[in-house]
Amino acid sequence: MPDPAKPDERKPRAYAAAHFALELDGKKNVGMFRGIEGGGVKADVMTYQNGANYERWRQLGKQKYEDIKLQVGMSMSAPFYAWIEKFFTGIPERKNGAIVAADFYYKERARRTFTDALIKELTFPKMQADDKNAAYMSIALAVEDIVFSVGDGQTLGQQPGMEEQKSWKSNNFKFHLDGLEDACKRVTKVDAFTIKQNILEHNIGGRQHPIKVPSGVEFPNLVFYVPEADAGPILDHFNDYAMNTERTQDNGVGQTGSLVTFDNGKTETFTLEFYGAEIFSAAPEKSDATSEEVKLVKFEMYTERMTFKYGKG
Repeated sequence: MPDPAKPDERKPRAYAAAHFALELDGKKNVGMFRGIEGGGVKADVMTYQNGANYERWRQLGKQKYEDIKLQVGMSMSAPFYAWIEKFFTGIPERKNGAIVAADFYYKERARRTFTDALIKELTFPKMQADDKNAAYMSIALAVEDIVFSVGDGQTLGQQPGMEEQKSWKSNNFKFHLDGLEDACKRVTKVDAFTIKQNILEHNIGGRQHPIKVPSGVEFPNLVFYVPEADAGPILDHFNDYAMNTERTQDNGVGQTGSLVTFDNGKTETFTLEFYGAEIFSAAPEKSDATSEEVKLVKFEMYTERMTFKYGKG
């Protein structure tokens, strides 16, 4: 007879998920990520009432699958970043895969298998010259089906690039605008921004859950900050173009520029290029006589198109 004071070894023990891995299209462990949110399953509850009958009947309707939100950095592998690169071009690429939760010893304890995933949103973190913390991107996946299962207890394979993540910090970046290179050398901060792709739901006949179809990609405005001492050329450009009442539609096709990030060894991790951009707002930051912070000018700029390129060197 088992001792009630001792845990039953035949029952699965509770665990704290310490590691998360991603599988895509049959490729085992294409990367480790910091956190996961969402990915739940729920169903609508439908209520029926027959005429004046007081009683009501309820039953479940169609299932709904929540978006999976991942927090990732530079520790993923090339197939994952290739998927992001296609997302920027508007090419919808569906992926099947799984989210694997492992314990402290990298033993697989739980699995969420998904099908027909599409990238819905991609959020880049704030880049700031005086912030030495590790930087992470947030990515939202719209999926058509999710299946929960218990892990098989196997040890996860080689972890690709976990040390690389520690080397991507918020202060390792360079902001560039064509024609304004010198003025942008001391850009101190670029606010976080999100690229979005709207996902439409299409119901077909007796299909239990809708098909998710991508629409156009929406590119955001960029907000960056420059010391007031260096902002003169950018302000001149803004005054010449935005404040020129005689300009025509043909006087400019927008600026071209880039945001490049580096690791601690100054090797490029990724390049984000933007096109058809133009500054539409310039505002000095709040001044305080008792503050010793550098006086900055905040610029806002729209963009028409962006591209993403992952690379090392």
